[in-house]
Amino acid sequence: MKLDSKVPAGPLAEKWDKHKFDLKLVNPSNKRKYHILVVGTGLAGASAAASLAELGYQVTTFNFQDSPRRAHSIAAQGGINAAKNYQNDGDSVYRLFYDTIKGGDYRGREANTYRLAQVSVNIIDQAVAQGVPFAREYGGYLANRSFGGAQVSRTFYARGQTGQQLLLGAYGALNRQIGLGNVNSLNRREILDVVLVDGKARGLIVKNLITGEMERYAGDAVLMCTGGYGNVYFLSTNAMNSNVTAAWRAHRRGAAFANPCYVQIHPTCIPVHGDYQSKLTLMSESLRNDGRVWVPRSQEMAEKLRSGQVKSKDIAEKDRYYYLEERYPSFGNLVPRDVASRNAKMVCDDGLSVIPDGEAVFLDFRDAIERLGKDVIESRYGNLFEMYQRITDEDPYSMPMKIFPAVHYTMGGLWVDYHLMTTIPGLYALGEANFSDHGANRLGASALMQGLADGYFVIPFTIGNYLADLGMKNKVTTDHEAFDKTEADVRAFNQRLLSVKGTRTVDDFHRELGKIIWNYCGMSRNKEGLEKAIGEIHKLREEFWKDVLVPGKEDEFNLELQKAWRVADYFELGETMVRDALQRNESCGCHLREEYQTEDNEAKRNDDDYAYVAAWEYKGEGQAPVMHKENLEFEFVELKTRSYK
Repeated sequence: MKLDSKVPAGPLAEKWDKHKFDLKLVNPSNKRKYHILVVGTGLAGASAAASLAELGYQVTTFNFQDSPRRAHSIAAQGGINAAKNYQNDGDSVYRLFYDTIKGGDYRGREANTYRLAQVSVNIIDQAVAQGVPFAREYGGYLANRSFGGAQVSRTFYARGQTGQQLLLGAYGALNRQIGLGNVNSLNRREILDVVLVDGKARGLIVKNLITGEMERYAGDAVLMCTGGYGNVYFLSTNAMNSNVTAAWRAHRRGAAFANPCYVQIHPTCIPVHGDYQSKLTLMSESLRNDGRVWVPRSQEMAEKLRSGQVKSKDIAEKDRYYYLEERYPSFGNLVPRDVASRNAKMVCDDGLSVIPDGEAVFLDFRDAIERLGKDVIESRYGNLFEMYQRITDEDPYSMPMKIFPAVHYTMGGLWVDYHLMTTIPGLYALGEANFSDHGANRLGASALMQGLADGYFVIPFTIGNYLADLGMKNKVTTDHEAFDKTEADVRAFNQRLLSVKGTRTVDDFHRELGKIIWNYCGMSRNKEGLEKAIGEIHKLREEFWKDVLVPGKEDEFNLELQKAWRVADYFELGETMVRDALQRNESCGCHLREEYQTEDNEAKRNDDDYAYVAAWEYKGEGQAPVMHKENLEFEFVELKTRSYK
């Protein structure tokens, strides 16, 4: 397997503009002769589908929800970054690029990250033109707020509903193209395999989730816009339906999977509250603008709090440990997510948790309410406060929120080059489904930015270069023998699951698998634990194939079969994640190897040996995957020890 990043030569600020001119074009009358299949209709998929259809391509979209509006992109609450410098506080495209590279602990691809910062300024204009109701200052200018990992205010927001409002904008653009007949939107469909013809992605095998029927679709290119794989942990902030199956089946067909061990743990989530909880709830990082994070300073006071002898309001200021403000005075509560998460774990490990029989810290708005007034805080975060109160039955205006880190975003994903193409020609990956922009840690408010950048401003240029070379000859139909073979493989896999007829539910296996990966490949990792995890995953996977209970039939509505194929994929992904973490003998960003820390417990990188992307090649069921390296070259930034103090 050869990894060619296709990063163009030249000055960093000129690469993308020069490269767009060098790319081959498809003339307008020919565009309608090409058919593009878009998997997923969140921000990346909806924006890509709308943009490509607007250009004249014929597009078919697939999503497993009942509407593209249900995509998990709506859960991104806090905002979207853009280097507009409306605050006149020193922001620029280069500063956004630098903050993103630094926030990712220098494990992202330099050229892709700069392009992301560069097109960010266009995203806001696009969204405003679509009617996205961003917050505005009194004079009518778009408002900005701060977010973790930056010392400037560059985050545009629509209260705590930014993802939802941006998705409605993209969905409106997509609906326009559906109405014009340029997009065929297929809901309640799940992709179970990619069809390759002469080594190129030319179609999909699709499951109709309502009827159970298997369907075939042929096209000239395939876009994977399917989000991340955080649900491998069972408990995460992802929607329960979010999964890795489409991307993983592409991986099994030859698409390299990059940096799977890079999983972001979000510091601001409602803590676990029961053994049978099905998901976790994210509280937006924007809350850390005005909320102060603290725990009792002593174990004695923490024990009194947990036992109910004192309440949070009874703890004097001198007995409160504002650990982020004390340890990181320059950034305070707005340190990057990996730093905030690790520190929350550390203080709870030290016996300072604020809840009994669990782990949590306080996010306190007392001082902000006294300083600004309740009305101001309510105008900024009212819907988030309401959501917290409905879930916990506690009033965050009068007592601190209780939060703890939880699995949120995945920086790993399908390996892509500068054009967003995977190692399978004609197969692209956009948004969170690819690995390219965030390195080992994503800055807050950058997920929405990447999804829309890829969909609106990158893929419309780069896909034409591939289609111009592909030409219009040798069109593939679903009668091709490759579709027969691929569908037979899918059916055999499903029948294998149905034929086990065991005693344990799919959820039971998924929950146990998630605990293994969380315990040994979660917020911190070590060699002994990772090696143990591989053995435990192998043992549990063997039991899964001997004792899983999948009732019903294949060609019918079958939710348990749907969950079963997803969990079967999670077993393979989970092992690859652990192997990826095991080979990376350094700490960087979200990947904290306990053996590699500085004296004050910060991540200790090894740039001499590990400044590379680890891209894994699938070698077959039960076989160890093979790692390939893309060396990361930094021409325009100096590798430094990351510091937020």
